[in-house]
Amino acid sequence: MSEQPNASGTFIADEDVRSRLLYLRGSIDNLDAALVHLLAERFKCTQQVGELKAAHDLPPADPAREAAQITRLRKLAEDARLDPAFAEKMLNFIIGEVVRHHKVIAGRSAADEGDAAAGA
Repeated sequence: MSEQPNASGTFIADEDVRSRLLYLRGSIDNLDAALVHLLAERFKCTQQVGELKAAHDLPPADPAREAAQITRLRKLAEDARLDPAFAEKMLNFIIGEVVRHHKVIAGRSAADEGDAAAGA
């Protein structure tokens, strides 16, 4: 059996351990890819929400919706045996990005309206 270093340079002599570690890391890599794709889909939807809000002069943030989402996500996390505090931090980060995007969209929409009014 030849000893081969892992990515950190540590040697793992036990082939079963090394194989299991590689398998688990492959699963983690696949899950990370799925998370990225899911987030991309989520942001496509929130982009449309931002455009709709901007078109109808609705505020970029919706604190009541955000609070309801946090409550819902905490429950989902508990059911999935994931730390609810971690899930809330993650959702708060995502919400912050969404609101930031909505503000940009609203600013763009206001600028477009100003350009249209100036051209009239």
